[in-house]
Amino acid sequence: MNLVCESDKLEDYLLELEDVDFSHHIIKEKAKELFSPTQSDVEKARTAFEFVRDKIPHSWDIQGTRITCKASDILTYGEGICYAKSNLLAALLRSQGIPTGFCYQRLMLFDTPEKGYSLHALNAVYFHSLRKWVRLDARGNKPGVDAQFSTDQEKLAFSVNEEVDEEDYPMIYLKPNEKTVAALKENHDAYELYTQHLPEDL
Repeated sequence: MNLVCESDKLEDYLLELEDVDFSHHIIKEKAKELFSPTQSDVEKARTAFEFVRDKIPHSWDIQGTRITCKASDILTYGEGICYAKSNLLAALLRSQGIPTGFCYQRLMLFDTPEKGYSLHALNAVYFHSLRKWVRLDARGNKPGVDAQFSTDQEKLAFSVNEEVDEEDYPMIYLKPNEKTVAALKENHDAYELYTQHLPEDL
């Protein structure tokens, strides 16, 4: 896929946002724990990706009810859906000066179109050392989902089937989508959010 940047200024992908709050002390503490000044940008991105993918469970996978949105809240409570986890990965990487944006896919929510669709969030990371953007999906692996860190060939959580109206959006956004943020902030039960209130498209 040919990715398209919302902004041609890499510094725009380093901005702190309300939900990408990398100045929060808990983000700073985790960054100190995860990263070393001697690491390359690729090494830091792998470390952050694997932490968010493996150590922060997806709320649906654990049947959790708590909804998190801000990166600091995800670390505090230790869970989140893909929208939240993409905020955390962006916060950790932006804290290290690594440009990070937000990408989306429209996917079937379950196994058939009749059961509805949902917007899925992932990240795109710019590697100065490689001079390119790479998409990473820290949703969290489980049987049937095997996202991996790769700078050569995408290994995302989900492949898109256009024959059933799924869609891979090419834009790399500066901020989380307004619909996804609203879904997190307007709902109070993660199970209900996931089954009934996820946005279907951009």
